[in-house]
Amino acid sequence: MVGDPHGIPHPIVWIGKLIARLDAVLLGEIPKEKSDPETRDKAGERKRGLLLVIIVITLTAAVTAAVMYAAYRISPIAFVIVEAILTCYLLAQTSLRRESMKVYCELKEGTLDSARKAVSMIVGRDTQVLDETGVTKAAVETVAENFSDGVFAPMLYAAIGGPVLGLTYKAINTMDSMIGYKNDRYMWFGTTAAKLDDAVNYIPSRISALLLIAASVISGKDYDASRSFRIWKRDRANHKSPNAAQTESAAAGSLGMQLAGDAQYFGKVVSKPFIGDKVREIEPFDIVRVNRLMTVASFLGFAFCMLGLYIAACIGAK
Repeated sequence: MVGDPHGIPHPIVWIGKLIARLDAVLLGEIPKEKSDPETRDKAGERKRGLLLVIIVITLTAAVTAAVMYAAYRISPIAFVIVEAILTCYLLAQTSLRRESMKVYCELKEGTLDSARKAVSMIVGRDTQVLDETGVTKAAVETVAENFSDGVFAPMLYAAIGGPVLGLTYKAINTMDSMIGYKNDRYMWFGTTAAKLDDAVNYIPSRISALLLIAASVISGKDYDASRSFRIWKRDRANHKSPNAAQTESAAAGSLGMQLAGDAQYFGKVVSKPFIGDKVREIEPFDIVRVNRLMTVASFLGFAFCMLGLYIAACIGAK
């Protein structure tokens, strides 16, 4: 409900700075004479990438545990306050809605250029070539995909292991977003980060898709749960990531729209399969619709985690 407070140091930003520093130290600049894949030290780069992952995970877990231990030594109340604040930083539902709704507002009240600028804040593709439909689709895809790794997955890991496991998950997710690319620089250095992110998101992404399908049942007439389930089963593998299309396909089916397809990144067109059926034309209000679906699914995810904690407590009590 609160979202990320502005002007306050954010632990994910600190983690990002740590990753960037380690990237500069462990990989550094790649000389032109060594840019040829045939001359690159592939095994060495993979090992250095693994070292980065180990350092980031270890420091994140250790510092978080130390902060919580220090708070507990002060008082149980201080411990609960610190735990609540750290958990708040993990959940991006409000921030995701806030940033994507800026795109909607610019589409309705601003210019296409201002809408492109707004969506460029939340997507990695080239936005200057997008028309109104492309801008809308990019925003919808971002909300759908990030429901898993920005909302439910950290919620689930926090339910299992508190802020220590929750922030460790976010560290893994941040490493993937920074160095987990299959480009010239990170093809081998980012291998461990990318594969680890796929692993930790495997189960949460699938539960997230089911939550979106369930949310379609109770979110109103704009959503179709049966179509959401059908498209999810059919298109959930239509992505190079084993997880990304899980929630995108559920959302596309629920809204009756077609997502994904070719997109331009850094001046190059990347071919992607479509997700969903073109039941109707995409319109700016679909950004509002997908946010409503994501919000309902977020509360269902919270109920799921609380039920799991209750069952675990009952088992522990026995």
